[in-house]
Amino acid sequence: MTAHDDGVLAGIGNTPLVELRRVVPRGSARIFAKLEFANPTGSLKDRMAKAAVEAAEKDGRLAPGGRVVEYTAGTTGISLAFVCAAKGYGIDIIFSDAFSDEKRQTMKAFGANVIDVKSDGGKINEALIKEMIRTAAEFSARPGHWYCDQLRNHDASAGYHALGDEIWAQTGGRVSAFVHAVSTAHSIHGVTEALRKRSSSIRIVAVEPAESAVLSGGSSGSHKIEGIGIGFIPPLWQPELVDEIQTVSTPDAKAMTRRLAREEGIFAGTSTGANVVAALRIAKALGPDATVVTIAVDSGLRYLSTDVYREASPAETS
Repeated sequence: MTAHDDGVLAGIGNTPLVELRRVVPRGSARIFAKLEFANPTGSLKDRMAKAAVEAAEKDGRLAPGGRVVEYTAGTTGISLAFVCAAKGYGIDIIFSDAFSDEKRQTMKAFGANVIDVKSDGGKINEALIKEMIRTAAEFSARPGHWYCDQLRNHDASAGYHALGDEIWAQTGGRVSAFVHAVSTAHSIHGVTEALRKRSSSIRIVAVEPAESAVLSGGSSGSHKIEGIGIGFIPPLWQPELVDEIQTVSTPDAKAMTRRLAREEGIFAGTSTGANVVAALRIAKALGPDATVVTIAVDSGLRYLSTDVYREASPAETS
C-alpha cells in the first residue's frame, strides 16, 4: 500500500462504467452508465471542484487562508466544501430551500457556512438562480474571498477531460453517442472535448428539462430536476459541441430514477433519470450495433427527503 500526496482528493475519478440490463428494450443500442456517485462525495462535481480550486491556487486568486464563495443547487457546493476541507480553506455557500436538505447538511458537515435564498414554493427557475448569483457576488466582495462562479469558471471543464478519457478507455473506444444533462455545461463540454480528440463521429446529446427548454429555443420555466436546467443559457455554453438536444419532463425523470433503483440497483438522483430517459431514445434510434454512454450523476442518498423516492404512479407499482 502506498500513500498519496493528494490525500483524500486522490479518490476522485476512475469510477465504474456499468451496462444497463433491464430498462433497455430489445433491439436498442447498449447503454452504459458511468457511476459518478463513486467519487468521494458521491457526485461527478468532485472533478470540477478540484480543478477549479487548484487553478485558483496556482495563479494566486485563492491565497493560503482564503475563503471560497459559490452559489449552488448543492452538488457543486458539496464538492467545493469537500475540497476546501481537504485543503484547509473556508467556504461560504449560497443555497436555497428549493434543493434537498441532505445537500445542506452535507455542506455543513464539511465545514461550509450555508446562506439560504428563499424560493417560490420550492420551484427551480431563472429568478431563483439569478438571485443566488447576485447574493454570491455580494459575498465575494469581502477581503480574502475567491468567487468560484461556476457558470463563468473557465477552469472547470478541464476537470472533466479525465472523465472523457475514462469513458473511452472503459468502452475500448466503442462510443457511438454520449448523452448528458446540462447545468453549467462544463461536464458535457469537458467529456466531449476528450472524446472528440479520438473520434469526430461520436454523437453528443445534451439533456434539459422539458419545462424549461431554453437550450432548445423554448421558454424559461420551473421544474424539479435538481442540478440542471438553470432557466437561461449558461454563459459558457458551446452549442457547436452538441449534435442534438433532448428534453425530459420532471415526472419522466423521477419515474426513471425510481426504475433505476428498483430494476438496475442504481441509486441516483433525478438528473440521472433524465439522462437515462434521453439515452433510451438515442439507443432506440441507433439500434443494436451501437453503444450509448451516459452519466449516473450523483447518489440517491441526497434525495431521500424529497418526493423522488416517495412518489409512484399506479403503473410503477402494479
